[in-house]
Amino acid sequence: MAADRLRFSNMTALAPMVRVGTLPMRLLALDYGADVVYCEELIDIKMAQCQRIVNDVLGTVDFVAPDDRVMFRTCEREKDRVVFQMGTADPDRALMVAQLVEKDVAAVDVNMGCPKEYSTKGGMGAALLSDPEKIEAILKKLVTGVSIPVTCKIRILPSMEETVSLVQRIEKSGITAIAVHGRFKDERPRHPVHCDYIQAVAQAVSIPVIANGGSLDLVKNYSDIEKFRKATGASSVMLARAAMWNPSVFSSQGPLPVGKVMEEYIKYAIRYDNHAFNTKYCLCQMLRDKVESPLGKQVQAAQTNAEISEAYGLHRFYQGIQQQLQAKRDALQGSSKPEKPIMDGDVTTISVKFERRDYPPQITPKMFLLEWSRKEKLEQPQYETVQRSQDRAFQSTVTVANKKYRSSLWEKSKKFAEQAAAIVCLRVLGVPEGRIGEEDSGLVCKRKREGKPNGSSEEGRSKKLHVHMQETETQKPVMGMNSDEQNPATTLKHACAVDV
Repeated sequence: MAADRLRFSNMTALAPMVRVGTLPMRLLALDYGADVVYCEELIDIKMAQCQRIVNDVLGTVDFVAPDDRVMFRTCEREKDRVVFQMGTADPDRALMVAQLVEKDVAAVDVNMGCPKEYSTKGGMGAALLSDPEKIEAILKKLVTGVSIPVTCKIRILPSMEETVSLVQRIEKSGITAIAVHGRFKDERPRHPVHCDYIQAVAQAVSIPVIANGGSLDLVKNYSDIEKFRKATGASSVMLARAAMWNPSVFSSQGPLPVGKVMEEYIKYAIRYDNHAFNTKYCLCQMLRDKVESPLGKQVQAAQTNAEISEAYGLHRFYQGIQQQLQAKRDALQGSSKPEKPIMDGDVTTISVKFERRDYPPQITPKMFLLEWSRKEKLEQPQYETVQRSQDRAFQSTVTVANKKYRSSLWEKSKKFAEQAAAIVCLRVLGVPEGRIGEEDSGLVCKRKREGKPNGSSEEGRSKKLHVHMQETETQKPVMGMNSDEQNPATTLKHACAVDV
């Protein structure tokens, strides 16, 4: 593939698949011979809230939501061959997301074929097929707004004439290529693919057409890929389920035993800290009819990548990678320069997140700040916390000695937001915060450091302010209960839906 601009002719592609098309599967498909790999469909609203973060530990670029979820992770190796697929029904928001990722991907694609509710609600996916004007508006906005190729993926319409007419209209928007899933909106994988529709589209337009939908009847191994391409008259072929079951289908040397493929997939999942749910899902798809075997049941019962690696005899590999990653974290922490505080009105801010793993089990920055305040004979720290309504993320401000401190980053919980605020205050004051590896400052007694019970939490006695939903741009904290207490009448329930 040319590094300057992705070509869509005479190539094979890993199709976009929810819960499957994360970084480990994409890299594995490239290993086995895929020319292009698509990420899973990612919704524009959620991506628009993400922050681009260079992950020096993993060697990746991460797009992280306010609640700390990694929505999209990529790396240098796939940069010239990964297509970012989005679900959208809004031209402006689509452009915002495309511009956010365009330096890290080879092309952007708009999903216009998914018939599932999670995609069609809000007018996305296959719902767009009945709104050609909106299709044109989205694609033209993208084509003129980004420097990388723009493509789309559709399903066929009830008649061949309607399908050809829509595709010709789409071509005029200036897109680089179009993928056609040869099934109607209400058809499912068990239904035969309509190769004649894809052929009609390929004959009607001058841009590359990528044929999709052949995994059921036509594509069982590498040699079948070319047969499917000829049957449809398409420029290229995109594989979904055939690649999900065994991504070595892309190999010209023939498919590898699925057991070997699963091991290689797990290694990528461990190296790139893939979400265990994604890892489990992909392995279960590869196991297919063996999912209820002893190994399959062990995989289904696993809750972490460590437990999954144990099931496949890869625990030593897992431990070795964890040691390497920790060494990188330690090296980066030792070489990094403290970030300079920035004033936001009367509040001192630093961009910092609370990482629980950086502190001993019984130690927190809030505990250190409370003990330091007592030692200096100051009033106990006061925490004011707000919650954004759009993503339910939290941000806290702590007041100590009539001065305010806050992290500029939002956290996934109220407690984490308060810890982040305490970290900012301690760092500005030059006070130890209790991190693993710090010398004993004497602020917290040995009993607490060793995790021995000593009555109620000292940290829990600090004065706190209650969380409120941020309904408007003006944030107005209100007084309330201790955040460590549980009150069913006032406890906020947090959204925990994950797009995987």
